Amino acid sequence: MTKLVILWLRQDLRLHDNPALIAAINSNQPIIFLYILDDTLNIGGASRWWLHHSLDALAQSLQKKGATLVLRKGAAKTILPQLVTATDADKVMWNRRYDSAGIAIDTEIKTSLGAAGVRCESFNSHLLFEPWTIKNKQGKPYQVFTRFWNHCLEQPTPPIPLAAPDQLTSVEIASDPLESWNLLPTKPDWSGGLKDTWQPGEAAALARLENFLDELVADYKEDRNRPDLTATSRLSPSLAWGEISPRVIYYETRRMMHNNSITARGGQALLSEIGWREFSYHLLFHFPDLPTAPLKSQFKNFPWAKDENLFHLWTKGLTGYPIVDAGMRELWHTGWMHNRVRMIVASFLVKDLLLSWQQGAAWFWDTLVDADIANNSASWQWVSGCGADAAPYFRIFNPILQGEKFDPNGEYVRKWIPELKDLPNELIHKPWQASTARLSVANVQLGITYPKPIIDHDKARHRALAIFHGLPKG
Repeated sequence: MTKLVILWLRQDLRLHDNPALIAAINSNQPIIFLYILDDTLNIGGASRWWLHHSLDALAQSLQKKGATLVLRKGAAKTILPQLVTATDADKVMWNRRYDSAGIAIDTEIKTSLGAAGVRCESFNSHLLFEPWTIKNKQGKPYQVFTRFWNHCLEQPTPPIPLAAPDQLTSVEIASDPLESWNLLPTKPDWSGGLKDTWQPGEAAALARLENFLDELVADYKEDRNRPDLTATSRLSPSLAWGEISPRVIYYETRRMMHNNSITARGGQALLSEIGWREFSYHLLFHFPDLPTAPLKSQFKNFPWAKDENLFHLWTKGLTGYPIVDAGMRELWHTGWMHNRVRMIVASFLVKDLLLSWQQGAAWFWDTLVDADIANNSASWQWVSGCGADAAPYFRIFNPILQGEKFDPNGEYVRKWIPELKDLPNELIHKPWQASTARLSVANVQLGITYPKPIIDHDKARHRALAIFHGLPKG
């Protein structure tokens, strides 16, 4: 009797360019398409919403090609061996992950199943380059992005993306109903803005890439910093869940650059963003404590403040600084925030309020649909000055100047803070400087309809500089 192969799907919820899927097909064995909701791992609320819809989309795609998605809930290291025994499978295939918790689980499973005579194979579907293959001249991991990415670009090009299979067959076994996992919020249902903003799934991800390359990439290098414009790819959630592979983005961008269908300037800017994602995973793999501990040791005992009220005001977009509040409200409503604004709100938390980057990272983890352990950790450490290739301690974003530069007409602020919509452009990023008469005309009552600044930025900046300057030299 023919043995079975289990394809264990994780953050690779797609049919195209899926090496583990193709390997399972090439085994010429019946396949079980399996997703395990591993309840030993932490998934944020917004990500759970995305996961529900992405799994639903994947199940429909599989069904159209003749296969069925099997869902199981529980600890993967328990469920997978049980399923292997129950189905008499002799192979398990998956695509790799790079965080310490995921690696530990995969290693334990590979060891235990291997001892039982079950062959486990893993593949790279999540990155262009495996983290252990990119080293500096001393054989150590890079900690400066530009040097890292330049070295990557000198490597042999990544494998060409694999086509999605035309037809599939699978073995049908008992499966949890997706609805039984309760991934969607109910009481209250806060996902209305997510529903209005996003369409999860592989097909939608490929469509977003096509639209971005056709319509937006030409001015991407300049416009990607403008939250008031529709100028970014918005592919980050799909990359996080593996609905699209970085290789597809890499090759399609290079193809269109080669054909002069897009400008080299815009194309290279997009590729550099993929490069930053690679760099983040490079750091996560080589420094497993990246999500919780600062890379720079002098930050180990940093005197972070503890003020739950200030943190609450930051999370709710009630700081009194419009660009900060607009970003936090966009995050809560849509599960996403423009990257420039992410840097602004993060700087405000850690350098104006002196609240820890770990607190901010945890909030982002729960509220972002594109929550990615590598990107989230590396980027928060960058802003805080304690990570690799970090912003220097004296780089403290001025929320007024950042708003005026990157939201010059105040359209982003007006969208997310409608109570300020009638203020003129020159005052919308600093409403406390408006006269009483001006505020009255705009129907703004500081401290009532919109908060006064919860902190004086100039004073906070000088306080932060003094603390950061006094840190031990690393």
